[in-house]
Amino acid sequence: MSVNLTCKLSDRVLDSSQGSSQRQLAIAVSAGAAVDGNNAPLNLCLVLDHSGSMGGQPLDTVKRAARDLVDRMYPQDRISVIGFDHKAHVVVENQPVDRIESIKAKIQSLKASGGTCIDDGIKLGLQETSKGKDGTVSQIFVLTDGENEHGDNERCFQFSRLATEYNMTLHSLGFGDSWNQDVLERIADAGGGAMAYIPSPAAAGEEFQKLLKRVQAIGLTNAHLILQLSPHARLAELKPIAQVAPDTIELAYQTEGDAIIVRLGDLMTDVERVVLFNLYISPTSYTAEYPDRSEIPILTAQVRYDIPSQAQINALSSPVAIAATLVQDYTPQVDPQVQNHLLALAKYRQTQLAEQKLQQGDRAGAATMLQSAAKTALQMGDHNASTILQNNATRLQTGTALSESDRKKTRIASKTVLQPPPNS
Repeated sequence: MSVNLTCKLSDRVLDSSQGSSQRQLAIAVSAGAAVDGNNAPLNLCLVLDHSGSMGGQPLDTVKRAARDLVDRMYPQDRISVIGFDHKAHVVVENQPVDRIESIKAKIQSLKASGGTCIDDGIKLGLQETSKGKDGTVSQIFVLTDGENEHGDNERCFQFSRLATEYNMTLHSLGFGDSWNQDVLERIADAGGGAMAYIPSPAAAGEEFQKLLKRVQAIGLTNAHLILQLSPHARLAELKPIAQVAPDTIELAYQTEGDAIIVRLGDLMTDVERVVLFNLYISPTSYTAEYPDRSEIPILTAQVRYDIPSQAQINALSSPVAIAATLVQDYTPQVDPQVQNHLLALAKYRQTQLAEQKLQQGDRAGAATMLQSAAKTALQMGDHNASTILQNNATRLQTGTALSESDRKKTRIASKTVLQPPPNS
């Protein structure tokens, strides 16, 4: 199994007389299809909130969604289920998905009671998932409908980061409107996964199936992007790296010697991870050294990854070299695909600013930023996100407070592309 790696500059032409030029580099990474068409078995853990507030229809529909999910798994896959209220317990021990009716009966036995301690659920989920992680793709779905009233949010984030260290990915699902989107987003971001919103019981099955389809497409795990910058290129100082697909996340990086290392996590065979780098390049310093050359090297990129289906770790893709063309009579040649990625990042950051202004009591400022985000979404062709963002801006302008549902829809619209453009 191999890696697909493509790199595009926002404009691959540079003015040779410029001392410093800013460019954005979009790197898209995905897993190549397996030769036999099969990925490694899935090792899935469901961490389900069954606190008192989940009583009645919410818990009934979550249990039904979880049972339906088990039906769509394969016999070689593994499943475990953790239930939590103010404490956590194992509902289904880590095991192959071959005794489906027994597994579903245990899920059905969950009863609503008690408070909410998300971190205990995540901790026990990590322990149970680790029992089946060899040769599998390990994924954890954490579902909750409320605040972490009996737990410690920082502990949640620590466990989420720990999951990635052990090559497990953690996704969060918020049920209803009483959960904390800041906490669940940080859990998912730290755990390398996605955040999903289940606005009503009727949507539970669909969101579970979306996530299952996503994780079943994973071919490679523990992927890291390795960049070697040329002496004439450098990263921007402020927020230089962000993932923009399939979800928008500000990314940190580490250095190993003179290499820049960015963790990507899982690679899917049908969905690209796209990472944007904000770079500064120095044409004049390069031409002073190499006056006869018409191209300036910027960096080389390659991916380090694990192949769980072959029990192989630290495989390396072939390096890809990125260069720009130097010209004396410069005319901008903007890449439209990279431009769309930049719009996705702008939409996310504009929405973040709107939320900050709202927290500060500045409704007018928040409305202005949401309008900007709505226009950005429209430029991308994401009409669904644009409608959500503009409606919320209008509510603020008319003096109406945003409901919890409005806030959650805004967060999801900011992080994902709800409606891809027709040519994608």
